[in-house]
Amino acid sequence: MNQELTSGYKHRWLVLVVVLIAEMMDLLDSTIVNVAGPTLAEKLGATPTDLQWVIGGYTLALGSGLILGGRLGDRFGRRNMFLFGLIGFTLASLACAFAPAVGALVAFRFIQGFLGAMLLPQGFGLIRESFPPQEFGKAFAAYGPAFGLGGILGPVIGGFLIQADIAGLGWRAVFLLNVPIGIAATLLSVKYLPKSNADKSVKIDTLGALLVIIASGMLVYPLIKGQDEGWPLWTYLMLIGSAAVFGVFALMERAATKRGASPLIDPTIFSKRSFTMGLSGLGLYFAGFTGVYLILSLFLQFGEKFTSAEAGLGNIPIALGTAIGATISGAFLAEKIGGRYTLQIGAAIQLVGIPLMWFSVQSLANFSIWQMVPALVVSGIGTGFIAAPIFDTILTTVDSKQSGSASGVMSAVQSVFSSVGVAIFGTVFFKYATIGQADAGFRNALIVQLVILAIFLVVTNFIPKRDHAAAPSAGEPAAA
Repeated sequence: MNQELTSGYKHRWLVLVVVLIAEMMDLLDSTIVNVAGPTLAEKLGATPTDLQWVIGGYTLALGSGLILGGRLGDRFGRRNMFLFGLIGFTLASLACAFAPAVGALVAFRFIQGFLGAMLLPQGFGLIRESFPPQEFGKAFAAYGPAFGLGGILGPVIGGFLIQADIAGLGWRAVFLLNVPIGIAATLLSVKYLPKSNADKSVKIDTLGALLVIIASGMLVYPLIKGQDEGWPLWTYLMLIGSAAVFGVFALMERAATKRGASPLIDPTIFSKRSFTMGLSGLGLYFAGFTGVYLILSLFLQFGEKFTSAEAGLGNIPIALGTAIGATISGAFLAEKIGGRYTLQIGAAIQLVGIPLMWFSVQSLANFSIWQMVPALVVSGIGTGFIAAPIFDTILTTVDSKQSGSASGVMSAVQSVFSSVGVAIFGTVFFKYATIGQADAGFRNALIVQLVILAIFLVVTNFIPKRDHAAAPSAGEPAAA
């Protein structure tokens, strides 16, 4: 036993491979559908609202279930929950591929996202159980390239699969891609994942988990449906109600802690203003980041009639810019000048890139993606400056013993606000695109991003200039 603790599980690198495959499946499914909009509209009669649900419903279900998924891993064992989530995710992908109508596709996307929430939180725990402490850095270092590759490959692979129309499958091939990958990952998991002990003493706060799901849905639903309905009173009441339900959840978690029960999260993390403001910044970042990626693909397809493959390739400049920025900030800048200033530099670079993008689509006569490339690269670099240090920077505002709960909350906020970004940016874009003014929709969505960046700069002022709390082990991602 002691020998295994020092040398690690003998199949630990295969464990890492399996976990990274699961992460890549999630990343691909988060972005691969961005280029399927026109095809879904043509083949299934999907409306703009339907498209927002197909894309945003997945991240909403994922984010609202992540904290519950982590607790279920504690209760039933990480290996068991990983296999449950992986097999379920693969089957849900198959169901998405053969959805007969857009309503069924939306429903299957929600199921797929929720099963992803059961799968993903187990990965970090499995790595910690398999690797000795001295190898944590090497193991977690593999996540950076995997995340970057997933962001770049998603729209590109999706575009080419739809364009190729293999065996007449069209958009369905986008979801079928997960099936052979999922089967291979399942076979490897059954053979090589270490057996983990279930902790029967862990109690699942079912009501708390339900409140998180309800509150998240109440936040996103009116943002997507509001435009169609003309923003009636119920949309505003639902948004207010979402905040109220989140508040009730927080009070319940605090009460559970006082009576010695097992809350879903440690509520004391919210007593730290620097963490709550950092959490706000995290939500703003991912809402804007996801939204800009989405409207770029929509503009190229709905506005400039790019094919799905061409739209996928059009995402490469901003993705490469993001990789460059993340490399610079992650390699030395954040450590040299501090996380807060790195985040603010990234936002400032984006504040240059977004107007450049706005002006690059002023003249659409003989439009070419090349006229947008400089702006996309600059904006991507700014995005990367934020992407690399934001999790660790916010995590250092809490104590080491609180890092588990803080990580889970941050991961949930990342996914839920990605869905919020899809809702807001999609609504702004389609308001104009549906009347033949996709360029105006694109430019107005960019204005929304400028506002988000300005608020982000204000919020980051509440993050400490220098790290003052212990973070996770070197190289370990904050997401849990």
